[in-house]
Amino acid sequence: MDIKAEVRDFLSSRRARITPEQAGLTAWGTNRRVKGLRREEVALLAGVSAEYYVRLERGHLAGVSEQVLEAVATALQLDEAERAHLFGLARTASARKPVGTPRRPVRAPVQWLLDSMAGTAAYVRNTRTDLLAANALGGALYAPVYDMPGRPNVARFVFLSPNAPDFFAEWEKVAAESAAMLRTLAGENPYDQGLAGLVGELSTRSEVFAQLWARHDVRLHRTGVKKFRHPVVGDLTLAYEALDLAADSGLRLSAYVAEPGTPSAEAFGLLASWAGTPAEATQAGWESASSSTVSSWGAASTGPAGVTTPPE
Repeated sequence: MDIKAEVRDFLSSRRARITPEQAGLTAWGTNRRVKGLRREEVALLAGVSAEYYVRLERGHLAGVSEQVLEAVATALQLDEAERAHLFGLARTASARKPVGTPRRPVRAPVQWLLDSMAGTAAYVRNTRTDLLAANALGGALYAPVYDMPGRPNVARFVFLSPNAPDFFAEWEKVAAESAAMLRTLAGENPYDQGLAGLVGELSTRSEVFAQLWARHDVRLHRTGVKKFRHPVVGDLTLAYEALDLAADSGLRLSAYVAEPGTPSAEAFGLLASWAGTPAEATQAGWESASSSTVSSWGAASTGPAGVTTPPE
């Protein structure tokens, strides 16, 4: 990632979305050539000189104090995720390029933890949204992702699979959140060539992703609700929590649960039963699903199970 270009585009895009009225300023005249705030207006709100802010927006964040960053964040009305992104870019600009570390497989105790989470669909992903490990229910929930050729990758599925809009009931929302999450991950991991390659691939192959990426939105992926149209059990509304693995930098565990007593809980229980069957019975379960569903998705080649995907 080009840090200076990322800083420039991020700050200018945030500046463009705020009008003088929203910032509490008086807009003199109607012939404004810029969309949103002018640089000197941001400088005024942040309490710095116009020349200094111009330098910041050109990407020169190395050595900038936290007080100045906080003032700029306040002037631009950044939310929590955007503030974290700005501070992360500043840390990257001030640091030396790190030496790459080898990617290790998911540790056995992490897989044991996943497998112990009965009634919960759980998986571990890396900073590239590769699915590295899952328990049986997690594999069953994300079976369409695992059915894609090559390494299972959530972002590729969202933007490149024709099945994604059917699988995610709110696909447009999921797509926007996925692009914003990738932007956040790219800011946190600016020297990850695999992540840069993924962004380049998606930008080339998906017009939707290219448009969303150009918005420079960022997002903290911690908790929320996601709606699925699962090819075996139908509609599911699931709450999720995402947790970083403290001992494994860059890995995050995501866990999905259904609200007790709801139709989703009943369907989720059916999916758990399906996930717990032997591979032969699972294959039969796919083939015995409604003909319209199977014709749309295709039968699974293997049954879901607790899986660990080897590193690249």
